[in-house]
Amino acid sequence: MSEAIPFHQTVRRSTLEAHQRANHSPFMDALFDGRLAVADYARLVEQYSFVYGALESVSDAMTDDPVAGPFVHDTLRRGSRIAEDLAFFGVTDPEPLPATTRYAARIREVADWPGGFVAHHYTRYLGDVAGGQAVAALLPRRYGVVGGGTAFYDFSALGPVPRFREHYRALLDAAPWDDTERGRVVDEVRRAYDLNIAVFHDLWDRAEPAAA
Repeated sequence: MSEAIPFHQTVRRSTLEAHQRANHSPFMDALFDGRLAVADYARLVEQYSFVYGALESVSDAMTDDPVAGPFVHDTLRRGSRIAEDLAFFGVTDPEPLPATTRYAARIREVADWPGGFVAHHYTRYLGDVAGGQAVAALLPRRYGVVGGGTAFYDFSALGPVPRFREHYRALLDAAPWDDTERGRVVDEVRRAYDLNIAVFHDLWDRAEPAAA
């Protein structure tokens, strides 16, 4: 009899298509091709201030939850680092785009659903810890951003990233969800990717003409 597939693998496989659509949205492709202005990237960080503001507000409420609580790590919090990056880019009055408002609203909607919170927590933080490092390396190389602007991607306080990711996956596998609830969590991860893609679309629509 074959062993059951670990839940973290189910999540990854079931949401791979949505993940790839996010990674290869027009905005992200242009970012990695060096076709955006620094102001466009700063606008992305500006949107993060609202998304992570919502997520970390819900994290505060989930700290003592027996299922969601173990996922909450103070070293993951990005709020102060986002503020540092916004100050570097000269953003003093952040404004959310329409898609960002919807994204943050959905995160708050699942504040009383541990599985939903974990779905958004997983989608944001695990992606930042891994793929975000490519953006941090890109900014000085393709955009000449030096001396700041990449605090968001500094996860050195976590210690070895592979060990942290292994720990996080173990938490997913151990969460006491039945098949129905696991299906709901996977669906919410997909929804989180779609909400993120919508933010990228709004950003692309506002990208500077020379960049597009």
